[in-house]
Amino acid sequence: MNIAVAGIGYVGLSNAVLLAQTNTVIAYDIDSEKVKKVNNRISPIEDAEIEVFFKEKKLNLFATTKPSKAFNSAEFIIVATPTDYDTETNYFNTQTIEFVITEIQAINPSAVIIIKSTVPVGYTQALRKKFTKNKIIFSPEFLREGKALYDNLYPSRIIIGDDSEDAKEFANLLSSSCLKKDVSILFMGSTEAEAVKLFSNTYLAMRVAYFNELDSYSEIHGLDSKCIINGVGLDPRIGTHYNNPSFGYGGYCLPKDTKQLRANYKDVPNNIINAIVDANSTRKDYISDQILKKDPKTVGIYRLVMKKDSDNFRSSSIQGIMKRIKAKGVNVVVYEPVLSVNGQSHFFNSEVVENLEEFKEKSDVIVTNRMVKELIDCKDKVYTRDLFNKD
Repeated sequence: MNIAVAGIGYVGLSNAVLLAQTNTVIAYDIDSEKVKKVNNRISPIEDAEIEVFFKEKKLNLFATTKPSKAFNSAEFIIVATPTDYDTETNYFNTQTIEFVITEIQAINPSAVIIIKSTVPVGYTQALRKKFTKNKIIFSPEFLREGKALYDNLYPSRIIIGDDSEDAKEFANLLSSSCLKKDVSILFMGSTEAEAVKLFSNTYLAMRVAYFNELDSYSEIHGLDSKCIINGVGLDPRIGTHYNNPSFGYGGYCLPKDTKQLRANYKDVPNNIINAIVDANSTRKDYISDQILKKDPKTVGIYRLVMKKDSDNFRSSSIQGIMKRIKAKGVNVVVYEPVLSVNGQSHFFNSEVVENLEEFKEKSDVIVTNRMVKELIDCKDKVYTRDLFNKD
């Protein structure tokens, strides 16, 4: 099968690598550096499994900056371009999707287009009316940054927003390429599939917010959060997973997906969906207040990256906390190797300190989302809500 993938982010690249085990895959991106890295089998994103596959697996994968080369002979074209949330329109910015589909229709009107980007509920139906040449199918992804290929190899489920023969063929391509056996495959309407994606991520955000608010209550009242969470989690209906307090949910998906779902609720009575979005801001306010109570002259931020095995800090919760602290006139310094590698000396007007020991010396309070061994020697300075030493 000839397959094209538009977008070499963590969604597009992980799908490309997955399918290139047994198919011919051409990945397209406007970023020439990403394209060059993929062709040299260097992962442009931090993902352990992709790095292993690039070193050890024979992949029929090629990358290009030319859409004609990618799309011309493809039978399936996966669109995995970014859809950032626009706070002015309360809507995902889907321009990249429509730009790519316009290119596809001009080059290969017979290809089946698979949308992997996250979109608002009802969007695919509107796309099909606007772009009538190609068949368009929505198939949500459920991937973690840093674990994207692993989650494709061992998927929790495969959901296809269509029940046509093309949809079944694409589902088979995914399931036959993964390592997990007997993967649950669900075929449904495109709008239901879009809703699955947004409701899944909003539930995860709700769980993060719930344990964060439990932690806030415990800290204010001098209670042992860990004991309470352990006791709550032993109820099998709740479980002991995804329960470690943090500075708030962040990353590329949860903040924007919860806001998009809330926007979709504008004509629907609700309390919970709106509260999930608000709870994240409240948590950042609370964490900032707790740090400021220590009366520091300089606050050190240990890592902007909040997720284990990731090099991406887009919308990480610590950035909101930084802004709140700086607004009170407190000096902030940052230790983030990702910035140092890129030669950045400042981040949002805060000094980036390359040397860890110098960073420790400069900081009166060190703020870290997760406790790490590098900070054990100065743990009296550290502020974290990490209770279980896990992601």
